[in-house]
Amino acid sequence: MGSSPSTPMEALRERVRFYLLDHRTPAGKVIDVALLVLNLVFVAVFVAQTYAVDPATEARLWTVEVLIAGVFAVEYVLRLYGARNRLTEFANPYTMVDLLSVLPTVAVLVAPVSAALLNVGFLRVLRVVRVLRFYRFTEDEEFFFGTVSAGALRAMKLLLTVLVVLFVSAGLFYSVEHRANPGVSNFGDAFYYVVITLTTTGFGDIVPVTRAGRWVTVASILGAIILIPWQAGKIVRAWTSDDEIQITCPQSGLTGHDPDASHCKACGHVIYQEYDSPE
Repeated sequence: MGSSPSTPMEALRERVRFYLLDHRTPAGKVIDVALLVLNLVFVAVFVAQTYAVDPATEARLWTVEVLIAGVFAVEYVLRLYGARNRLTEFANPYTMVDLLSVLPTVAVLVAPVSAALLNVGFLRVLRVVRVLRFYRFTEDEEFFFGTVSAGALRAMKLLLTVLVVLFVSAGLFYSVEHRANPGVSNFGDAFYYVVITLTTTGFGDIVPVTRAGRWVTVASILGAIILIPWQAGKIVRAWTSDDEIQITCPQSGLTGHDPDASHCKACGHVIYQEYDSPE
């Protein structure tokens, strides 16, 4: 049993850390669901802003983006505040994604001159990392609706990886192509191109016209080739390991043998008596 916080400040940090990680209490579930919904809206706003809308709608989308970015900025600060080791928390990949996801919005608010960069430069490209925030919800098997199996969590990560590759690729392709390519006028056109390209269908109705667009296409294909089989391989290895008998050989110390194994595969010691005894 851990020691209780010695000061009110430490108690407050402990409480903040608890509720940002908790999935079981009503308050923890509300925070979990709220962050998930806001994340979905945050990504949807990015997509909506790539379409031609009237000025009033554009202003409303910007207001929503600022409000949600504000919430996520507060969450980011609270995670650093409540962390036991703030340097480790700052270097956490999930925390870095949290910072990068709000950086474009904060930059425009702090320095309005960067609004031009938001449309044509690196700030717009950074906005696509917002979808990576969903990985934070797959850190462990506990969710606000209950606990899932390790296999289900791995399957969820595989599905999320596929969606992330498609979304990030489409976002990057749109960012570098939409001003020069008449076939890419919104996120939907870019997403269509990415899906058709990564599935090797290649209708040819949309092609990259910029050098950056070609490199994004190459990177997307390589990313799909590397990341998706890597996640799928984890699932296959897990299924394979589930079929192993978790018996430790008393001679070699090896754990994990095939179901039909009668001898240790490291030293040859007889092990079948260990688990093949009558009920």
